[in-house]
Amino acid sequence: MGQIHELTVLELASAIREREISPVAITEHYLRRVHDLSNRVGAFYTITADLATTQALAAEKAVTTTQDPADLPPLTGVPIPIKDLNMVAGVRQTLGSVAFKDNIPDTDDYVVTRLAQAGSIMLGKTATPEFGLPCYTETQIGPPARTPWDLSRSAGGSSGGAAAAVSAGLAPAAQGSDGGGSIRIPSSVCGLFGIKPSRGRVSGGPLMPDLAGLGVDGPIARTVADAALLLDVMTGNYPGDMYTQPARPAAESFLDYARREPGKLRIGRTLQSPVDGAEVHPDCVRAYEDASLLLTSLGHEVEDIAMPFGQDSVPFFEILWYSYATLAPIAPEDEDKLLPLTRYLRERGRGIGAQDLIFAQAYLQAITRAALAVTNSYDAILTPTLAQPPVKVGYFDEVDPAENFERQKRFTPFTAIFNVSGQPAVNVPLHWTAGGLPIGIMLAGRMGEEATLISLSAQLETARPWKDRHPPLW
Repeated sequence: MGQIHELTVLELASAIREREISPVAITEHYLRRVHDLSNRVGAFYTITADLATTQALAAEKAVTTTQDPADLPPLTGVPIPIKDLNMVAGVRQTLGSVAFKDNIPDTDDYVVTRLAQAGSIMLGKTATPEFGLPCYTETQIGPPARTPWDLSRSAGGSSGGAAAAVSAGLAPAAQGSDGGGSIRIPSSVCGLFGIKPSRGRVSGGPLMPDLAGLGVDGPIARTVADAALLLDVMTGNYPGDMYTQPARPAAESFLDYARREPGKLRIGRTLQSPVDGAEVHPDCVRAYEDASLLLTSLGHEVEDIAMPFGQDSVPFFEILWYSYATLAPIAPEDEDKLLPLTRYLRERGRGIGAQDLIFAQAYLQAITRAALAVTNSYDAILTPTLAQPPVKVGYFDEVDPAENFERQKRFTPFTAIFNVSGQPAVNVPLHWTAGGLPIGIMLAGRMGEEATLISLSAQLETARPWKDRHPPLW
């Protein structure tokens, strides 16, 4: 056995069940790494060492007293940190904003409850940008989230701290959330596998209804199987959920699909995006073309298609995003505590009337119907995850907020369309530049068909393994 942080989630869970390594030893190991490295990569805003130790002791007791290890919850003793947009009862939740630096919720989000019921250990709350709005994680709460592959470059957002933690070996996997690419973006720039599930696959309750259905929680991990297991744990609906997905048959799991061949698939691919002026960097084109060749070599049918979402979709998505920015309950005297970009987005949002908001949602629904008529004829859609390699820390904030937002759109022109449609999408870490920067490719599937994406991604992982490829500080 190598060092503890070299083990995958599944390997850790198995070693715990076999009593080869204790949950306390695992937790202590990760807490040491968090203490030593978190500020270098900007991974955590809050470290819950006492809580993690208490949970680890309880997990160790459960392991030593159970008669049948198979009865243990699937993540018993495995550390899984929580993004700081999510509520954990009794633990600080900043939402990435100094306006909430002392906010302590008294209840858990449902996804947090499910991870806890699965036996996971919470090391702390991972860094996120203010209210999860930007695609990069640079706030006044803590140091910038940096990709461990190059500490001068951003780890992306809004699950930037989660991805930085996993990539740097500060956690074996992490919970994230994705409203416009927030799992796939940091997974791409940190060299990880991330799943944005279908709309309604994971409950967003109990407090924050996503009226437009853009956002959903999901896993960030080093392997497809680890992410599939976490998705199994996160999956589920509760009374009052606005969007739901049918429950998987009792005999099937997403983890099962990570161990199955996908069969011959029909895959559409495109370099077109809805964002005007978004040029795909040669390194991202190279990753896309290389993935296309790999898919073809594995027996899949890959063909070019036109991007089914046009530029007309962007202004209406912006209306939703501006409106989302106004949802945080900020007292008027606290508005000046917000970052310039946040104030800009909120100002734009306040100028949107009810008719504009409802029409934007209706328009996006109408064009989604037309787009699904195209994408549903394929088993998967291949695009670059991002239009550029990882950017320098400060790249977005060096310009005024309006241009900042335009830069973000040009950096992430592919991701948000699948939040609009609600389709599942994954980042697959298949490519690294000559300079050692990770470049992901994105695969999107039919609504509710995460299983196909998981099987296909696992096949790609087997053909070109990435699990043991680590950044210098690993």
